[in-house]
Amino acid sequence: MPRYLIFSEGQFGTPASKTGNSVIRYSAGHVAAVLDSTRAGQRVQDVLGYGGDIPVVASIDEGVARGADALMVGIAVNGGGLPAEARSAIARSIERGLAIWNGLHTFVADDPELGPLARQFKVEVRDVRRPPADLPVGGGRVREIEQTVVLAVGTDANIGKMTVMLQLRDAMRSRGTRATFAPTGQTGIFIDGWGICVDAVVADFIAGAAESLTLEAARTSDIVLVEGQGSILHPGYSGVSLGLLHGSLPHALIACDQPTRKTFRHNAWLPIPPLGEVIALHEAMAHPLRPAKTIGISLNTVDMSERDARAEIDRVTEETGLPTTDPVRFDAAPLVDAVLAFDAERRAVGAGAVR
Repeated sequence: MPRYLIFSEGQFGTPASKTGNSVIRYSAGHVAAVLDSTRAGQRVQDVLGYGGDIPVVASIDEGVARGADALMVGIAVNGGGLPAEARSAIARSIERGLAIWNGLHTFVADDPELGPLARQFKVEVRDVRRPPADLPVGGGRVREIEQTVVLAVGTDANIGKMTVMLQLRDAMRSRGTRATFAPTGQTGIFIDGWGICVDAVVADFIAGAAESLTLEAARTSDIVLVEGQGSILHPGYSGVSLGLLHGSLPHALIACDQPTRKTFRHNAWLPIPPLGEVIALHEAMAHPLRPAKTIGISLNTVDMSERDARAEIDRVTEETGLPTTDPVRFDAAPLVDAVLAFDAERRAVGAGAVR
């Protein structure tokens, strides 16, 4: 894993820097500094409320002095191409010998100026949205492994599917369980240092990418926690969501929901169905390939009062009969217990009978 200088010029602390924020939350030990000249001199803790004493600096040189060996470009960009500030920061980073970890759809290695510059200085460029060249078509290979596979699914996009799996992984590891997070998006790749951005994969190979990720994660774990993407009902992202479901062939599902969100993201014309209907739909679409049981619910209550959030958790628990929590705001233990209990039950029955 590199030591990142996170590029967030003029955006740190805003929704546009959510990728960097997540890396700080889950991989702070790999962050040397944040680059944002408008907040230089502050600590990350002062801006985000977490992250401790990681400094915010004004220049690439300051980031290098703080121990950075890679520039992480994970900001949100409107339109195509690289913003001028990002181009300048990438060029200076290359000249200082920093590796480039880029999460944008625009690839630095293919840029007519930055690509040759990186090759000149022999700098590694990781355009993390570039899919591997040798992906297979999905073929059900995950059925051959003994590990328990759990997939996060959601009522909508951008609702906490990555977050719940990272929370579960960390909590399980603290209990001594060998659990591995399988990253399927750029933020997860920045956090863990590996993975495939499935939203950049040609459609025919999405399930194969999910299959490959799940098999790789299983090599070092007993429980594989696959990061979900999108929603199988979202007009724009359903293909990716279904490819993940059929490629990772989960034994169990964690359903993610934001109670205050009533319509699909960027599609105000389309109401989100009731949670119970979405759960039933996922299970029905998984069943012909391998039955998958929903074993818990993760709620995103960030825009609710604590009182309302707890009341909603109680309501959903009673309505569905499933363990429910907000794993960031409150305790992740109900979901951890659900996964561990499900895993123990599978192993007690016998892996050969429950694949």
